[in-house]
Amino acid sequence: MKKITLFSILTASAMIFFSCAGPQSNTDPESQRAGIIPQGVEFEALPDIDMKAKLAGFAEFELTSDLSHLTADELEILPLLFKAANIMDDLYWKQAIGNRDDFLSRIKDEDTRTFARIHYGPWDRLSNNESFLTNISTKPAGANFYPEDMTKEEFEALDNPYKTSQYTLLRRDDSGNLKVIWYHEAYDKQIKEAADLIRKAADISKNEGLKNYLHLRAQALLNDDYQPSDMAWMDMKDSNVDFVVGPIENYEDQLFGYKAAYESFILIKDPEWSNRLQRFAGLLPNLQTLIPTNEKYLKDVPGSDSDLNVYDAIYYAGDCNAGSKTIAINLPNDPEVHVAKGTRKLQLKNSMKAKFDKIVVPIAEKLIDPEQQKHITFDAFFANTMFHEVAHGMGVKNTVSGKGSVREALKETYTSIEEGKADIMGLWLVTKLREMGEITDGELMDNFVTFFAGVFRSSRFGTASAHGKANMMRFNFFEDYGAFTRNGDGYYSIDLEKMAEAMNALVDKIMTIQGEGDYEAAKAWIEADGNLRETLRTDLARLNEGGIPVDILFKQGPELVGLK
Repeated sequence: MKKITLFSILTASAMIFFSCAGPQSNTDPESQRAGIIPQGVEFEALPDIDMKAKLAGFAEFELTSDLSHLTADELEILPLLFKAANIMDDLYWKQAIGNRDDFLSRIKDEDTRTFARIHYGPWDRLSNNESFLTNISTKPAGANFYPEDMTKEEFEALDNPYKTSQYTLLRRDDSGNLKVIWYHEAYDKQIKEAADLIRKAADISKNEGLKNYLHLRAQALLNDDYQPSDMAWMDMKDSNVDFVVGPIENYEDQLFGYKAAYESFILIKDPEWSNRLQRFAGLLPNLQTLIPTNEKYLKDVPGSDSDLNVYDAIYYAGDCNAGSKTIAINLPNDPEVHVAKGTRKLQLKNSMKAKFDKIVVPIAEKLIDPEQQKHITFDAFFANTMFHEVAHGMGVKNTVSGKGSVREALKETYTSIEEGKADIMGLWLVTKLREMGEITDGELMDNFVTFFAGVFRSSRFGTASAHGKANMMRFNFFEDYGAFTRNGDGYYSIDLEKMAEAMNALVDKIMTIQGEGDYEAAKAWIEADGNLRETLRTDLARLNEGGIPVDILFKQGPELVGLK
């Protein structure tokens, strides 16, 4: 059998992009912008970096799925969705750095170019956004959403109500003053191409829910008003194909946390696994009232329309494919949709299983006490991950202090605090559901030990990642609480009772910060604990030295699922 290499995977992905998306017009205002990459120089790996070792940190995995239960029209729309998703991938490159092709063409060797494709730029997203190329300095916190020379004070002084919109860019006019441009204007040509593809898919679909969602999502791309399509997506209950597309998450904007980045998932429902989860959705409003915090933070009751489903992912594009790979989804992010309808929690089972087998289990063998390793199970990993996504839709969405939404009040600290909330509240939900007799597989210790092993996995993403920061903060919180011990051989054991106490205390701390919109408290906490203490740094280095992958890398495309 021919060996599949990292370079072949990235090359295949590039070929898929160009064959699906076709030649791109240069008529969009952003097409010719150099972006944030220095001009007039070539790039190569820094001399102290072993690029082959860097590439070895990614475990290869094919994204495939059984399509035999799909209807004829569902199969027919998939090629159109692949093409639209690839346009999202190109748009994300523009938001992250600017001109992708110009940047890649100036990298001298293939291994380094491959690594740059993995990270969508010259900064290692799993190593605190450190540059791995010559002639590259620190990554701008605002990526390519803002002028590189813009100050926060200049932004605050701009009198434009749309400057904080998730769907606008900040640029300079001919006089050097800041101006606001909507995404659909900045990327006009490609947005219209994507919308046309999605409308064609909608016209083919015989599923009324999917048809309505796709038509409204195409319109949303054209006018940057996403709420109607978010509502329609919440109503889409019985389609075997799901398509997440558009500017969605705010991780890339580390200056303010305002701007959403383009991405796309193509997903195939697993009916058997999905049926197992449906009973949990109706429990969420009652569970909201039981969260261990002040009742004033519990007024935003999650909608009862929330649903839980399991999918195989067959394509990742853009933000979700950059650096660490998403294994579960909780959307939409709009707090008004949360209150009206709840959220949808999509568990990506094939990607999740890949991370568990290739990363979590080897980490546990290296760092978890042999007596507790029996508690590392995929069922626990699946439940912890699923209820992490459920927890995103719970808690407080609007501050009780009159500071607006939690997202607005916490600014650039929001993503780390929110990811920390979802992690720990997800574990709390699993604990509570076991107490209620709703989860009976395995035992609570499985969830706690597997959760703790997951802290090591996600801490490896580094401080540039909201997930990485959140896990470092939680590790430090657990350590201060005495929730675990580390023996002389470097193995960790958790104390179930103390960890449960720490869990409740951490839920309350995060809920209080979010409910009050306490930006200063969030910022101070991240600065104090969103970093690696020496022991954790040493143990993560042991994982790297042991050759345990940091993350997975996809071989993906229509041909892998039998499409032309």
